[in-house]
Amino acid sequence: MELKIRKLIESDWDTLVDLWSMWPEWTEHPAKNMLPENGTGGYIVEKGEIPIVAGFLYTTNSKICWLEWVVSNIEYREADRKKALELLITGIEHVAKQSGGEIIFSIARNQGLVHTHKKLGYRVDEKPSYEISKNIK
Repeated sequence: MELKIRKLIESDWDTLVDLWSMWPEWTEHPAKNMLPENGTGGYIVEKGEIPIVAGFLYTTNSKICWLEWVVSNIEYREADRKKALELLITGIEHVAKQSGGEIIFSIARNQGLVHTHKKLGYRVDEKPSYEISKNIK
């Protein structure tokens, strides 16, 4: 079976929640209304019926896009796991370019994700930075 990438659909939400729940450090997953297109503005890579990795693409009113909330199936340990992540990132890059994007930003703590970004030509700032947010609701 081959890897395939596709756009998320509404019925993928439970799968995404399951993927986030597999990772102990993800104590809380993002709410649908904080994700592009209310949780469907992203892509998933699968092999047959097995979800391997998913992520979201935020577009803006500028030439900057944001790749975020990348999550993988912690139980999927096949040899093509890295290839699935590369397919996700390059697929999202393609969509970003088609949308008029010229730069993609992303955040990663997982060293495998950082390494894959580097492999695909992303510049990774080696100085620590912090994610800063404030709930203004």
